[in-house]
Amino acid sequence: MATFLYKLGRLSFRRRHFVALIWVALLTLAGVGAASAPAAGNSSFSIPGTEAQKAFDLLEQRFPGTSADGATARVVFKAPSGEKMTDPGNKATVKETVKELSDGSEVVRVTDPYQAKAVSKDGTIAYAQVSYKVSGMELDDAAKDALKDSAQDAREAGLTVEIGGDALQAVPHTGSSEIIGIAVAAVVLVITFGSLVAAGLPLLTALIGVGIGVSAITGLASALDLGSTTSTLAMMIGLAVGIDYALFIVSRYRAELAEGREREEAAGRAVGTAGSAVVFAGLTVVIALVGLSVVNIPMLTKMGIAAAGTVAIAVLIALTMVPALLGYAGRKVRPMGEKGKLLGRAKKKDQPAKPNLGTRWASFVVRRPVAVLLLGVIGLGAAAVPATSLELGLPDDGSQPTSTTQRRAYDLLSEGFGPGFNGPLMVVVDAKGSDDPKAVFAETGDEIKGLKDVVTVTPAQPNKAGDTATITVIPGSKPSSVTTENLVHGIRDAGAGIKADTGANVLVTGSTAMNIDVSEKLNDALVPYLVLVVGLAFLLLIVVFRSILVPLKAALGFLLSVMAALGAVVAVFQWGWLSGLMGVEQTGPVMSMMPIFMVGVVFGLAMDYEVFLVTRMREAYVHGEKPAQAVVTGFRHGARVVTAAAVIMMAVFAGFIGSSESMVKMIGFGLAIAVFFDAFVVRMAIVPAVLALLGRKAWWLPKWLDRALPNVDVEGEGLRTRTDSGDEDRELVRA
Repeated sequence: MATFLYKLGRLSFRRRHFVALIWVALLTLAGVGAASAPAAGNSSFSIPGTEAQKAFDLLEQRFPGTSADGATARVVFKAPSGEKMTDPGNKATVKETVKELSDGSEVVRVTDPYQAKAVSKDGTIAYAQVSYKVSGMELDDAAKDALKDSAQDAREAGLTVEIGGDALQAVPHTGSSEIIGIAVAAVVLVITFGSLVAAGLPLLTALIGVGIGVSAITGLASALDLGSTTSTLAMMIGLAVGIDYALFIVSRYRAELAEGREREEAAGRAVGTAGSAVVFAGLTVVIALVGLSVVNIPMLTKMGIAAAGTVAIAVLIALTMVPALLGYAGRKVRPMGEKGKLLGRAKKKDQPAKPNLGTRWASFVVRRPVAVLLLGVIGLGAAAVPATSLELGLPDDGSQPTSTTQRRAYDLLSEGFGPGFNGPLMVVVDAKGSDDPKAVFAETGDEIKGLKDVVTVTPAQPNKAGDTATITVIPGSKPSSVTTENLVHGIRDAGAGIKADTGANVLVTGSTAMNIDVSEKLNDALVPYLVLVVGLAFLLLIVVFRSILVPLKAALGFLLSVMAALGAVVAVFQWGWLSGLMGVEQTGPVMSMMPIFMVGVVFGLAMDYEVFLVTRMREAYVHGEKPAQAVVTGFRHGARVVTAAAVIMMAVFAGFIGSSESMVKMIGFGLAIAVFFDAFVVRMAIVPAVLALLGRKAWWLPKWLDRALPNVDVEGEGLRTRTDSGDEDRELVRA
């Protein structure tokens, strides 16, 4: 591995014009493809295998032309104080609004509140439901403007009018904080390298990689049904790992220059050593992201694969374009220790080298490993405590900020019709194989009426064939409550009895039932996913470190960091701690896919730091140093760079906290805090403490396994036998 990458690094350095041209051409092609591709619509959200999805699919078959996946809007009216919606003036205003709403070309139908009995018992609140032919993201701006104008006309007549539903769904934006994250990364790079040129290389290569990845996703979005969140996630992870991977190679290049090597030789050795760590670190991230496909949620699978593709591009750019740009930079990238005039910290000749902060910290940990280990584990355990109160759900209008019209409409409907009105359950009765479908429909309705927490059960609405009907059930509790979840299971249990008696299938769907099914599916998939991803990465790390205990320690440390990160997410987004600082206007359940998503992404990123830091320790150990000294040596060479990489990754992830989409905001915060816990507590404290306690046992590997494993030479042992003559054609003595 090291030999091949060494040759690749030297080739890229020499043929830098050709390498740069290839990547610029790829960026151009991807950009043209993205610009010419058709606009992507709203990504479909399907959960194969769940009852809610089966019912939805059945509705499309038995009720054709109903635009089941089209956008909906609920225009909610509230009468002025002392008046009712049934008063003649208010009634006339609502009738006129319904007429205006019906004129839109994309409107399928508009329900009249007075004909549909959509007026509250006290007569103060009413609503009209508007159904569209297309989804909210595909809805024309003209249709959205017409919806807003109709509501404004009713407001001018004296009514309070708010609009709920997904018809006003907007494309999420990340805000200026994303730019701030990149700016922080730039500052960290300048401080780390002391040179604007050296600092600019990782940023430039990361932006090129992300540009190619995101442009490719945009170009394929329509064909592959990719949502806007997919490109946001790819940008988030691609920027973070792209900067980090380039940072490690540039840092190793400067270290090789400091040892007196020529620039081409230094570039080759940097790619051969640090590049090997980049390859395996990237592989762990790709395994974790692609492994999300085992959950069998198409949206999650697409997000994972798209992000994994961007990570793969970041690895390739780090191995080829970084050495090419180092060739262009020439002497502007100085050897390690030569800061130049930018920061005024250049080391004078003959000045004795002082132990850096990483060396001092590692020496402290090696002297007091038990105390550091206990403090780190207890601290992470305390941070993980809120995770025991984790509540899962999917966002709806109730999770919107109170300043939005969607949230105000949600609150008005709860006030007028009860908290369960915002999460109605749709029961689909498939009586195709029954002798008397009408009797089955009636029996199903009666069974549901007898269940606890049921407020309203509408009469069955059969299709034209008369073999399938829908029944709307209004729960007494809010959509995200445990009581509503119990009601869904109660209806399904009653449906099992009906099927046994009549042969008819009773299925429950709707957004509330879909949320419940998603949560259960994700919970069921968590353990298999952990086994697959952690198992594959464990085997990969055995090959990298040629050890059993080091990969085991890495996996256990990851579990600590991810649980602590989940605890922080619960504290902020569910409990409301520091919610104002994070811009969280409305607390509520944590997004259902957050735990499994964090497990995947955080595991991949955690292994990044494990590979980069511990490979330097193993490199020192295999070259003859004692275990404790190898830990110190690894920190002397790697701690500063790993710290800079972690700060950069945190800054990039934190930049997405400013997103208008709650899912992106939560992911950005969760990943940023997870990187903090993993890099600074697990890898910087717990890892050296454990290695110091294990001593030589840390690097133990059974002889039979040592013979069976391939020698990937991540430490670059084969490169140490080379002379420094710079003869690029000389064969390596050892490989």
